[in-house]
Amino acid sequence: MNNQDKSIIKLNDVAFRYGDGDAIFQDINLCIEEGSFHFLTGKSGAGKSSFLKLLYLESIPTTGDAYIFEKNTKSYTRAQSAIARQNISVVFQDCKLLSHLNTFDNVALPLRIKGHSEESISKKVEELLSWVGLKNFIHAFPETLSGGQQQRVSIARSVITQPKIILADEPTGSVDDTTASRIMSLFEQLHRHGTTIIMATHNRALVEEKKHSELIIENGTIKKRHNYDI
Repeated sequence: MNNQDKSIIKLNDVAFRYGDGDAIFQDINLCIEEGSFHFLTGKSGAGKSSFLKLLYLESIPTTGDAYIFEKNTKSYTRAQSAIARQNISVVFQDCKLLSHLNTFDNVALPLRIKGHSEESISKKVEELLSWVGLKNFIHAFPETLSGGQQQRVSIARSVITQPKIILADEPTGSVDDTTASRIMSLFEQLHRHGTTIIMATHNRALVEEKKHSELIIENGTIKKRHNYDI
């Protein structure tokens, strides 16, 4: 990879398939600049989740090369992958909150894993929950929260460690329009603070309203489109 190229993600001639199955992707050449915001779009089954797995180091290309943080993913050791993932957060549509933990402890979990002090954790978690509008639900358990509230807890947990990359898989797909707007506002605030965001969505109105760049999955490849003039 060229030392002058500071793309946070770069794919060179990437193809990917599961086992002996048909190729999900082929001939992908793509650069994602640090601090950029991209919508990831395509029909159901086009491969959005598979693409995010490549970026999260859960999968590696069948052929070609993927660079994350300027390092070829094929050369990552297990320990290096674990370290890299500390700078990559994934937000899922179904939240994946731990049901036996309350809001505070769900959000605090990544910091506890990294060995932060309880004093530091308390301050950071309380500040972030206030920021996402959940300071009054700090002791609530997931089953008592609405879908939108659960999604905001999931997002708070994902960003508490200030990751360099956020991969969001349909984060607004199961909430009402008001909650979706609030979630989108949170992502845009993070983007303004320099976080690179790739957000998978089927919501064309959202894509056209926000006018961020778009990564379109179609016929096994990905093309980038700037939506500033839509």
